[in-house]
Amino acid sequence: MTTYEGSCHCGAVKISFEGEIDTAMVCNCSHCRRKGYMLTFMPADALKVESADGALSSYKFHKKVIDHTFCKTCGCATHGWGEMNGNKMAAVNLRCIPALDIDAIAIQKVDGASF
Repeated sequence: MTTYEGSCHCGAVKISFEGEIDTAMVCNCSHCRRKGYMLTFMPADALKVESADGALSSYKFHKKVIDHTFCKTCGCATHGWGEMNGNKMAAVNLRCIPALDIDAIAIQKVDGASF
């Protein structure tokens, strides 16, 4: 299993998790499209987040069920929290993991604009 580490641009928010990344989700909803998200999902307890007190803020929209978190200083959106089939989940923005070759990952397109 590989350990992945990432951060926001200024380094105030750090994330890490173990796993293998074969695919990433790219959604065309109004939020994901504007932010350029490339996401992978995992159980919430698999994602470790380190941040200074008050470094994170969050944004909820539409059905207000996904907690999109971002760094208050640089605005980078590293991860988010939500539920899927009653299970607490984390979504990681793979663009915030510098060592990852995102061009080598298969993309799963999601038509979130139609929801």
